[in-house]
Amino acid sequence: MLADHRISLHPDLSLTMSEAGSGRPALVLHGGGGPATVAGLAGHLARTHHVSTPTHPGWNGTDRPAWLTGVDDLAVAYLHHLRELGLRDVLVVGSSLGGWTAAEMAARDTTGVITDLVLIDAVGVRVKAEPIRDFFALDARGLAEYAWHDSARYYRDPAKIPAAQRAAQEANAATMRILAGDPYMHDATLLRRLRQVGVPALLLWGESDRIVTPAYGKAYASAFGDGRFQVIPEAGHLPHIERPEATFAAIDAHLARTAAGTPARG
Repeated sequence: MLADHRISLHPDLSLTMSEAGSGRPALVLHGGGGPATVAGLAGHLARTHHVSTPTHPGWNGTDRPAWLTGVDDLAVAYLHHLRELGLRDVLVVGSSLGGWTAAEMAARDTTGVITDLVLIDAVGVRVKAEPIRDFFALDARGLAEYAWHDSARYYRDPAKIPAAQRAAQEANAATMRILAGDPYMHDATLLRRLRQVGVPALLLWGESDRIVTPAYGKAYASAFGDGRFQVIPEAGHLPHIERPEATFAAIDAHLARTAAGTPARG
């Protein structure tokens, strides 16, 4: 893994980026928990891909320009970055908020830069019968119970978290509110726009996710022109952390299938 480095996208927008591996380009997008939550996923993909993992502007103390106020802004910025590099045949993988960003990128990709998508327990669409849980309203124990299959293992008492780490988490949450708080965690137009996305899309879902349920994920997958839905047993909102072997195996199988030109099945 290369050390984090800064890249300039615009005069007032720089990104902190980690890169590793070689081969087909892959962009890995983290959710609200920050880039550490996708480090294992990026490491796995780096065995066969050149993986870029940005820190979203405003996370982990990075700068966020005043104009960057929505996931659509983030998606456009990342698409611009891929095009500036002249990349083609890009795999985009996103977790939670990062999955929303990946879906928005694919919906806006008019030049065919992106050729494969993997969304992991993504937010971003409105499914009437399956509302997204308001995790801003949950305390730490409630969040653990809704987000993890094994909540006892992953719950952390806020009183035992160092003050600096707690402050960083609160700052990340404040940035997420700006980007995705109103309307809460979705774009009302995205679900219908996904029908025009023809690239293969795998939507992986933890069976115990109660932030966005598997039923929400299944509706999300069916909105894509070539979407496939798969449940990861004994996992919650972050299956790549809770059940990494099963998650990575599902991704590897999807990539082998798309490389062979086999159509996805919902």
